[in-house]
Amino acid sequence: MSLLREIRFRLNGSPVRVSVPVTMSTLDLLREELGLTGTKYGCGEGECGACTILMDGVSVNACLMFAVDCEGRSITTIEGIAEDPANDELRHTMVRHGGVQCGFCTPGMVVQTKALLDGNPHPNRNEIQRGLEGNLCRCTGYKKIVDAVADLAGTTE
Repeated sequence: MSLLREIRFRLNGSPVRVSVPVTMSTLDLLREELGLTGTKYGCGEGECGACTILMDGVSVNACLMFAVDCEGRSITTIEGIAEDPANDELRHTMVRHGGVQCGFCTPGMVVQTKALLDGNPHPNRNEIQRGLEGNLCRCTGYKKIVDAVADLAGTTE
């Protein structure tokens, strides 16, 4: 038997109202119930960052959050970032620098980059590396990703 709870929140700028099992993760809500598959399931333990989303502008691991914790919050996924023209430069710079490799970590990296630059528009390379350290790239291509973020931040040397 699963206890359901109705929750309301904003998802990528639009209001959402849905009933969810109290034990459902936010990642499962996004992917399985709402069809937003851009947020990836990686380790399921909050270690890889593939499931990174923004909750009220702060990056969080969707695999570690219960869906009911979205109540009254503003959630932004990679789809929300992709649909916002204000983020065109972010996406294009990642592609231009080869920061989009196999693509598995890319959604989490892009969401984490947005959170980083929203909080610190001009981070140096060390701050970029620290800001992205919760996101693992299995292609081991961090240099291109950091180069892209540094280019966006205008802190390339």
